[in-house]
Amino acid sequence: MSQVFVSIGSNTHRYHHIASSLDALQHYFGELIISPVYESVAVGFEGDNFLNLVVGFESVYSVGELQALLKQIEDDYGRKRGGPKFSSRTLDIDILTVDDMVGDVDGVLLPRTEILDNAFVLLPLYNIAPNQLHPTTHKSYQQLWQQYDQASQKLWPVDFEWNETKL
Repeated sequence: MSQVFVSIGSNTHRYHHIASSLDALQHYFGELIISPVYESVAVGFEGDNFLNLVVGFESVYSVGELQALLKQIEDDYGRKRGGPKFSSRTLDIDILTVDDMVGDVDGVLLPRTEILDNAFVLLPLYNIAPNQLHPTTHKSYQQLWQQYDQASQKLWPVDFEWNETKL
């Protein structure tokens, strides 16, 4: 079993897609560790605000199998591929870390660089795994958040209640 952290974001029918992604992840992985949900402005393009969170779970899948499954979940909830890299999304699920793996693993670069670059990834990761160490900096997510320029990106917590459903 590997400990996995993924980031989830949506700026199209946000509450529906975030809840649906949690339902799907619970279906495949069981117990989830779920961060608070944050709203943030779109980064890299003009668009509606995003909802973002980080989810942790244990997985028996290889990194490649996990990546394929997460892309299928995105597709199942209307993700359109082939557009600009920075654009509106029904659902975006990215693998952040898998245990302490580093480098290109099955075509996935680990750990994901957005952990250190974006408050909407780092803050929720800090919320659910403050003492866990980043695989390359070897600093805790708490230390990384404390060192992050918190004024550089606007984000704020939002009320979000997920009523678990059985798929």
